[in-house]
Amino acid sequence: MATYEAFDQGVEVNGQTILTIVEKAMGRFSEAYQQRALQALAAEGITDPDPEEWYPQQTWLNAFETIAEELQPHVLDRLGEQLPTVATWPNDFDSVPEGLQSINIAYQQNHRGGDIGYYEFEQTEDRAGELTCYNPYPCPFDRGLIRGVARQYASVDAFVFIEETGDTCRRDGDDTCTYTVYW
Repeated sequence: MATYEAFDQGVEVNGQTILTIVEKAMGRFSEAYQQRALQALAAEGITDPDPEEWYPQQTWLNAFETIAEELQPHVLDRLGEQLPTVATWPNDFDSVPEGLQSINIAYQQNHRGGDIGYYEFEQTEDRAGELTCYNPYPCPFDRGLIRGVARQYASVDAFVFIEETGDTCRRDGDDTCTYTVYW
């Protein structure tokens, strides 16, 4: 499976998630970026996203791909990094491992129907762990998301570092990427 290809055509994304990324996260970059994201959604048939509705994940992924192609790849990294601070996020904990585990909780809450994928975290050392991303979203988005969550719960003097350490990668058409996170 390649990046931007839903694992299952029945998967849907919560409209609130789409609005949060477009209005809050993209809005932090510029109004022009936000408008381009809305145009990409409209080209896929989502003209006025409703926070109470669910939309086909493939439609969202198509718009997401357009955003990435037209607004430069680093935008995805920054979008991912901002997500835990702009989205409704589980936050009844205060450690990096719990924060990294919460990525899957948030993902499961905002996707439904069929094989949606997952994020799986395993702590491997006192201040390190591996996070496997099994989903159709691009690698830069996940790296930013992981970094944003780790930074949010790491001590202020911690240096958060992420490296791709798995044997497979979605950039190469695989279904998973595995990252080692240090904090």
